[in-house]
Amino acid sequence: QVDLVESGGGLVQTGGSLRLSCAVSGGTVRTYAMAWFRRHPGKEREFVADIIRFSPFTNVADSVKGRFTISRDNAKNTLYLQMNSLKPEDTAVYYCAASPNPARYGLETDYPYWGQGTQVTVSS
Repeated sequence: QVDLVESGGGLVQTGGSLRLSCAVSGGTVRTYAMAWFRRHPGKEREFVADIIRFSPFTNVADSVKGRFTISRDNAKNTLYLQMNSLKPEDTAVYYCAASPNPARYGLETDYPYWGQGTQVTVSS
């Protein structure tokens, strides 16, 4: 059983930065397809970014491209999401997800393991 625990959310002003962390236990972050999703109030969960297992290759949603960066630290067994130039529309609950198998782009049903989420609020 893989456990994912997100942290780093909070309240930030427009243009600010936050770094989200996802601590992984019960598995090795390098061997899992890892991703960040988010859910805006009253909306469906949407894909933010992913990182391919066993490789450094990443994908980022168009809505955050150039502002958000996904990465992992194999030594710390942790996934990160660096968020810069934050906008009010980035306000959401952010979720970390993991899959032991290759995951298709943006498809949340490919990820069997999820964290509890961390709230990010961007004030205007």
